Amino acid sequence: MGILNRLFGKKKKVRTREGNPDVYDTSNDNDRMNWAIEKAKLTLHYFEECVSNQKEEQQYFSIKARIEDAGKIEHIWLLEPNFDRDGNIFGVVGNEPIDVTNVRINEKIGITLNEVSDWMIIENGRLIGGYTIRAIRDGLTGSELASFDKNLGGMLVDDGEDYFIPNLETPEGAILTLEQAYDHDDLETAMSCKDFHKEAEFMLKKTIKIEINEELIASTSELLRLSYIKNMQEHGMPKFNGIKRAFKRQNISEENCIITEICQYPDGGKSAQKFNTYKINNQWKVLGLED
Repeated sequence: MGILNRLFGKKKKVRTREGNPDVYDTSNDNDRMNWAIEKAKLTLHYFEECVSNQKEEQQYFSIKARIEDAGKIEHIWLLEPNFDRDGNIFGVVGNEPIDVTNVRINEKIGITLNEVSDWMIIENGRLIGGYTIRAIRDGLTGSELASFDKNLGGMLVDDGEDYFIPNLETPEGAILTLEQAYDHDDLETAMSCKDFHKEAEFMLKKTIKIEINEELIASTSELLRLSYIKNMQEHGMPKFNGIKRAFKRQNISEENCIITEICQYPDGGKSAQKFNTYKINNQWKVLGLED
């Protein structure tokens, strides 16, 4: 199938194989690709749930595995994926390997979570997951993009929908936890997703050129907290039920990420907003919106 394109290598290029899909290579240190692999791992729980409880509208499942052989690495799509109780993953090699010789096409193999580099589902002709596919596609233009889309066989690649777990372990999870709190009018939980002290610190450093001290940060933090509560009480909390959400991440540091949330509405509309997020005491917090 054309969707079994391989997307890794030392430099970006296209290699063709008779009887098999073209191979699209891209640098392993590409930030977009690294984020795609991380996102696939963080959302693998959703793929596992779908494999275990397949829906009628889901026509195709595949998982990408990182295969290493004598110092060479190749990322290969596996068909017919399934999971065992210990978290191991099994599948059938779906395309002819090029760089490794320890696996063969149509061979059933097992991998661990650490060896997962992507997963994908086709649901009513629409791509779910497929993060490395999206990453390579975002870097193509002109004839390369047209050829790539042709290999996808008419599959719809939109902004997608990311299935992060709503918790404070990831920046995206923190945003989803906050928005779930909004849906339930739960001000206490919403407040727990925020950190007004760090938000005040960021805001002051951006807008004030005078020396900033702890007293100024503390007073500004309290103003932000009271303003947030007042706004929620007077205007109500925004609602996100029925909205599909996808995320892009910009890493500022290990503790600081700018997250772009793309919202797709039931009526076909779309919006995007950027959040400043920060990791405090091993939990991610949602600060203010970014311009």
